[in-house]
Amino acid sequence: MMYPYITLADETEITYSHLLERNGRNEIEVHFERPTEDGFDVARCVLPEYEWIGQEGFDDAEIEFFKQLLLDNAHLLWLNTEMCG
Repeated sequence: MMYPYITLADETEITYSHLLERNGRNEIEVHFERPTEDGFDVARCVLPEYEWIGQEGFDDAEIEFFKQLLLDNAHLLWLNTEMCG
């Protein structure tokens, strides 16, 4: 299940997963999705490793912005996941 987090001014929607248990540890997947004329730009990052597992359509500056956004907000995503789950 994915939960909405925020929609940015450029219509990028940020959502996050429920708490996932993989290899004996807890993780959250954060999805970034922006509509385009041909579909969507997408990127996914796994917390707590901040591992990017896919990106298409976003440029390097946008990914850097997302990285900083995650660094600033990860604690809130974890808290929300614990409350939902």
